[in-house]
Amino acid sequence: MSAPTSDQGDSNGSHLASAPSSNGHPSVEDNAQSLLFLESLYEQYLRSPDSVSPEWREYFAELDQQTATDNGARLRPQRKPFSIFNPPSMNEGGLRRPQRLEVAGRQERLDQLIRNYRVRGHILSEVDPLGKKRGNPPELKPEFYGFTEDDLDRRFSTSWMGGPEVRTLRQIVQWLRTTYCRSIGVQYMHIDSLRVREWLQTRMETTGNRIKLRREEQVRILKRLSNAVLFEQFVQKKFIGEKSFSLEGAESLIPLLDMAIEKAGNDGTKEIVIGMAHRGRLNVLANILHKSYRQIFREFVDADPELHIGRGDVKYHLGYSSDWLTEQGKNVHLSLCFNPSHLEYINPVAQGRMRAKMDRFRDFKHKDGLVVLIHGDAAFIGEGVVQETLNLSELPGYSVGGTLHVVVNNQIGFTTTREQARSSTYATDIAKMLQIPIFHVNGEDPEAVAQVVNLALEFRKTFHRDVVIDMYCFRKHGHNESDEPEFTQPLMYRDIKQHRTVFESYFEQLIRMRGITREEGEHIVEQRRQVLEKELEAAKRDQYIRCLEDYGGYWYGFRGGSVSEADDVDTHLSPDELGRIMNVLTDYPEGFQPHRKLIRLLEQRREMGQGQRPFDWAAAELLAFGSVISDGYPLRMTGQDVERGTFSQRHAVLHDVQDGNLHSPLKQLAAADGLVELHNSPLSEVGVLGFEYGYSLDCPEGLIIWEAQFGDFCNSAQVVIDQFIASTEDKWERLSGLVMMLPHGFEGQGPEHSSARLERFLMLAAEDNIQIVNLTTPAQHFHCLRRQALRKWKKPLVMMTPKSLLRHPACVSPIEEFTKGSFQPVLDDNSIEDKSSVTRILLCSGKIYYDLVAAREAQNRPDVAIVRLEELYPLPYVKLQQVFARYPAGTEVRWVQEEPENMGASRFLKAHFGQSFFDEYPFRSIERHASASPATGSKKSHQLEQASLMEAAFAKY
Repeated sequence: MSAPTSDQGDSNGSHLASAPSSNGHPSVEDNAQSLLFLESLYEQYLRSPDSVSPEWREYFAELDQQTATDNGARLRPQRKPFSIFNPPSMNEGGLRRPQRLEVAGRQERLDQLIRNYRVRGHILSEVDPLGKKRGNPPELKPEFYGFTEDDLDRRFSTSWMGGPEVRTLRQIVQWLRTTYCRSIGVQYMHIDSLRVREWLQTRMETTGNRIKLRREEQVRILKRLSNAVLFEQFVQKKFIGEKSFSLEGAESLIPLLDMAIEKAGNDGTKEIVIGMAHRGRLNVLANILHKSYRQIFREFVDADPELHIGRGDVKYHLGYSSDWLTEQGKNVHLSLCFNPSHLEYINPVAQGRMRAKMDRFRDFKHKDGLVVLIHGDAAFIGEGVVQETLNLSELPGYSVGGTLHVVVNNQIGFTTTREQARSSTYATDIAKMLQIPIFHVNGEDPEAVAQVVNLALEFRKTFHRDVVIDMYCFRKHGHNESDEPEFTQPLMYRDIKQHRTVFESYFEQLIRMRGITREEGEHIVEQRRQVLEKELEAAKRDQYIRCLEDYGGYWYGFRGGSVSEADDVDTHLSPDELGRIMNVLTDYPEGFQPHRKLIRLLEQRREMGQGQRPFDWAAAELLAFGSVISDGYPLRMTGQDVERGTFSQRHAVLHDVQDGNLHSPLKQLAAADGLVELHNSPLSEVGVLGFEYGYSLDCPEGLIIWEAQFGDFCNSAQVVIDQFIASTEDKWERLSGLVMMLPHGFEGQGPEHSSARLERFLMLAAEDNIQIVNLTTPAQHFHCLRRQALRKWKKPLVMMTPKSLLRHPACVSPIEEFTKGSFQPVLDDNSIEDKSSVTRILLCSGKIYYDLVAAREAQNRPDVAIVRLEELYPLPYVKLQQVFARYPAGTEVRWVQEEPENMGASRFLKAHFGQSFFDEYPFRSIERHASASPATGSKKSHQLEQASLMEAAFAKY
């Protein structure tokens, strides 16, 4: 019969793979490795039967017996060697063609069976602790390949499997089931690389995919299980009705993390960043991060409400950091990231943090750190940010040397079943986009968990790739402790109620194996109970002292809080330093050939550095970057097309038109160990912005920038903006100096390329949490960026950046504005010397300023002053009042914006100032009518609307 082929995996990488020949039947040549070995050994047997092992002598003797000649005479082996691929004729002696083809055919059918166990064996694996079966694929049965009961004791070559060189079919099938179908199921045959697949096969098939643990290791696992189980039981008993998002049903996560940290630490890992959602977080905080039990219990008691009025977060969102000393004496720093309820969005944040740590310590091979991401099954397949994060894993600008993904597979999402939650077989199937293995493991078999942890980390260490552990378990309670799961899953929870804890089952297993006595186990439990009781009593005492965290480590010397705490910094450059930087930025190596149009651009920028030409926006920005680098600060900028710039304005990385080589002038300004990174990002907002936010958390001294291709694309990352960037300091007392550059401006490009949604950031602005600017000159852009890098007061900076102004002839700044001065939150109208003659003040920000200046000139209205509010938040009250005080009291102020009335800054300013500025200057606004969409799609309609705005701004009514 024709050997079957599998519908999964790669058919070209394995020496056991079989592809059809031209006539549609399996080709013998595709089994070259096993058949060549068999041929060579048979030739050796023909020459001297005693030279092969007894097993092989018996095998070949049986073969000769089975293929006797038609007249009953036994064929005599000939000395002349034969080839299965070019067999001799019947008259040449030796094995006849039918005999050889029979040998080859049997071996090939066996090879197909083995391959399908590697590809499909996970379907039979017993990974569900609730015992649910998932089918019995026919291609995993010997009879599918034409084998009969009589073949089960037939010997086959298995030298390439490791272990005995010859095994019976019965032994082979049993070993395959042991390796691929017990408590561990593995998906790895989708990996293209033969080397990687064989690496995995060797480590699984030579061990039966089991690890041999010493007694001390087994007892350690038992203790970790005891800690996990008792913590949850204690919390449920002492804080009835309180939400804790219990780990019950998945307690093996604690020994899993324990083993992972121990192994990684002993292998040289110095930093581990952990990201996880709320389920099981308190248990991880207590038993892995070793956050004090009494501090956790104090949070349950909620005895200090006055400390958290208007701020803080629930206990199961909080992060923590600590140091871990492995049994071999290696120190590992652990960081558990703070996390909102928005599942999976912590993933790129955690990876960004690790990349910053690696860059800080110049770990460019990404060997000294590890990211551990703990997922839920429903979220892992359901949230798009997972795919975005996986896609970052091997990109040069984002790699961290491989992430350990642990899916705590509760087999349900809130009340949603697997059939309603995904179209794929597994929750982890999204990870098959990468060339990595996926280990499915029964969480109720702690020693199987130990095996996959060990193998997963060995894989990561060897190949520097992500790896996935899908730990099947269950959720003992509903979505939270007060939720009734039997409303929607009555059958599942009937089984769960009858289930013992994993601690109890493993304890009994060790007793049977005589790895521990019952008395020892009971002593472990009693010790932990006493500790928990003492910690609860301490937490309830009135004299309990809360451990307050201050900014330390990398963040020592930096601060947040009120804008009144912000430090003044000197941001101008000396003429000599400015000229030196611009010379470097416009230079390139001898023999390097930039595009001919860029040669002229570089010449113009050199002239800017010499004071012969005013600076445009892009040149001012590069000057800011170069000066920050020269001062020794790290610079990292990512986003879509940032190297060139969306609008072909930046050209921070030059391309040789002859050979494609790259040259980065900014890197020439850095010290030998300086950090300068510019990376074009993948087409991703939430993943990349989350990564850069995470990077900023561990690089306070750096200028860390994310630029959107167009400003309105940032709404794809709204969760990162709302739950992290805008609220981090208020919720978690964590600071960030991240810069977001968002191209913004109404130029007739339609609804999706006009607005960066300024109003949304203004709605988030409170308690001096972020900075929001909409600047009008290149010099302002320069000073604002340098101020962000140099200040010790750290807040996220949201910049509405220009598009058409990049080439506007009036949007330039003379060299003197860079060698003198500083950032100004308000720019007065210096074109009007006699302020007393002013009858109206037009207040604005951003691009519309240039439209207003042109309209004023066209209408000859010298009585109208145009004041620019460059910094919209924190609102510069004092500076704005000082500027207005130069004009007659009672002068009308008209706020003019391009955005519709329900967008932009109009409502924000009205909320803060009411009907007048400082009770002296009447206030009204000029804007487009309120609209559901930011802008028109018609260029001509845009021009009509813009003209209407100008008319209303200067109207005398």
